[in-house]
Amino acid sequence: MSPRVRWLVLSAAVLLLDQASKAMVRARLPLHDSRSVIPDLFSLTHVTNRGALFGLLHDLPDPWRAVLFTIVPFAAIVLILYFQGRTAPGDRLAHGGLALILGGAAGNFLDLIRLGHVVDFLDVYVGAHHWPAFNAADSAICIGVALLVLDLLRPHQRAQPHDAAAATPAESPGSPGSANAPRPL
Repeated sequence: MSPRVRWLVLSAAVLLLDQASKAMVRARLPLHDSRSVIPDLFSLTHVTNRGALFGLLHDLPDPWRAVLFTIVPFAAIVLILYFQGRTAPGDRLAHGGLALILGGAAGNFLDLIRLGHVVDFLDVYVGAHHWPAFNAADSAICIGVALLVLDLLRPHQRAQPHDAAAATPAESPGSPGSANAPRPL
């Protein structure tokens, strides 16, 4: 199996996990009902979200909301596929991040298309202070973004000449014209 296909399999696994968990919540937990998992910290709470990640823009009027939450996720999915095609096969952090974001974006987009809203159920809180409810797709998107940030922050190897004879052997390793000298950005 090619590396690119493996990343698509990861995206599909995120999509399946997201949709399966949302289906279980819809089937077993009535809307707005909550079950404590870890008292004063974590509950499963069935809510719906008509907005973006963590409920952003949920009160946008319908004609704009429908257009925004149909076109933007679709464009994001297309862009992610484009970036995956342009990313070097060995860049595992970038591919992993893109694959997680793709699976999560597809999961939430599928909810919006099928249901008109996204099902959220993970409720993290301390006392009366709640983080907005989220789902497996949102988690995958956040982890994927973190992986992309890590990929951007880590030092990357510069491409070296393929022909060893192309480097001039007379230069010392630290001299300004050598292949090992730091290069300006």
